[in-house]
Amino acid sequence: MEFNYLGRSGLKISEVGLGAMTFGRESDEELSHRMLDAFVDKGGNFIDTADVYGPGTSEEVLGRWLSGRDREDLVVATKVRFPTGEGPNDVGLSRKHIIASVEGSLRRLGTDYVDLLQIHCWDRGTPIEETLSTLSRLVADGKVRYLGSSNLRGWQLQKYLDTARAIGVEGFVSHQPQYNLLARPTEWEVLAVCQAEGVGVVPWAPLRGGWLSGRYSRNMGGAPDGSRIKTAEDEGWSETWARYDTDHTWAIVDELRAVATELDAHPAQIAIRWVMQRPGVTAPILGASKMEQLEINLGAVDIEVGQDHMDRLTAASELDVPYPYDDFIESAQHGR
Repeated sequence: MEFNYLGRSGLKISEVGLGAMTFGRESDEELSHRMLDAFVDKGGNFIDTADVYGPGTSEEVLGRWLSGRDREDLVVATKVRFPTGEGPNDVGLSRKHIIASVEGSLRRLGTDYVDLLQIHCWDRGTPIEETLSTLSRLVADGKVRYLGSSNLRGWQLQKYLDTARAIGVEGFVSHQPQYNLLARPTEWEVLAVCQAEGVGVVPWAPLRGGWLSGRYSRNMGGAPDGSRIKTAEDEGWSETWARYDTDHTWAIVDELRAVATELDAHPAQIAIRWVMQRPGVTAPILGASKMEQLEINLGAVDIEVGQDHMDRLTAASELDVPYPYDDFIESAQHGR
């Protein structure tokens, strides 16, 4: 396992992270702890959770595991923004909700601090200055080490970064977008901002909820019972069969399988490795609900995908790029 600096910070994280969204839900506590052990035994140190996973159960399960570990060996990330209660102030990025959420996260995790606190998405109701000054105070108070964001559009991320500079407070060192072979519009603006600003990128869903795991085929006709896609349909999540049962998806899956066969690897490992080797990516976050899934996914750190194979996967997953992200303006810039 290699380690990368997280953005322009001095913090080093493992080249893949472990996502804890399934802890206490699809994965019971005993299995969750075994997966955490396997991840750390492989050399990983970066674990990502959120106050609303469970809700709260993920942090509790992780916290009980942390109690038997050297806290300083690990980089624990959590998030704030989504509803944690029924009250009008139990949601958002206000000073009141951020402080209450972080206090709850620290209590559930059984720790004095979190290494990385990420805003889970945009909040149109709270002034950015209020959010950033509150986050910065948490860093000054020692309850948070670094700040990051997730699920922002490019202009939103840029606005946070610019405002932090303007008012002289802590800025974001990382961003957590969805990014995978089936979600490449992230490149058009979000990744461009991250690269220009030196923000680390820790993508979620490198397998797009199992679509890129090699488990599914176009002739299946629907999601099997017990699969992540079936769960998505039952829960109203986005990675449904109806949404992704397209020629574009199956062309990517076919190429993924072909490359995996040629490299004697699992399709899931190739899909994860493609994300790992993309420009600007620091560490994709791996999720799993079964030990065998995690073991396969962690195998991505042991392989290398050559440029020819990377190019094939990139070509298979290309989308029609809309204006102004296409080459219309680029072609008129005369190389500058």
